[in-house]
Amino acid sequence: MNIYSNSQYFEAILQLRPKNFELLEATKKYIEKGNVLISKEIHKKYGFDLYLNNKRSAISIARKLKRRYKGEIKLSRSLYSVDRMTSKRLWRVTVLFRLDEI
Repeated sequence: MNIYSNSQYFEAILQLRPKNFELLEATKKYIEKGNVLISKEIHKKYGFDLYLNNKRSAISIARKLKRRYKGEIKLSRSLYSVDRMTSKRLWRVTVLFRLDEI
């Protein structure tokens, strides 16, 4: 199954800190199990940013990582748009998973 999307659409950014390839592979396995696609994957100096198309799945993946690797989660959101029909605010979520240092 392909976990990458050709679309630029995303609802959540999952940030993995520090740069740990084992953590990245475990995250990709969780993404493959769920119904989630990666729109963009950015390798940065201090970690990875994964742009996902489902914000609830991003939060649940971060919780699974916390149970397995003992880290901390920080959630933040930013206003993306307002729906014209319902006048509801649409938010994009940034989920930071920071691995505890040994």
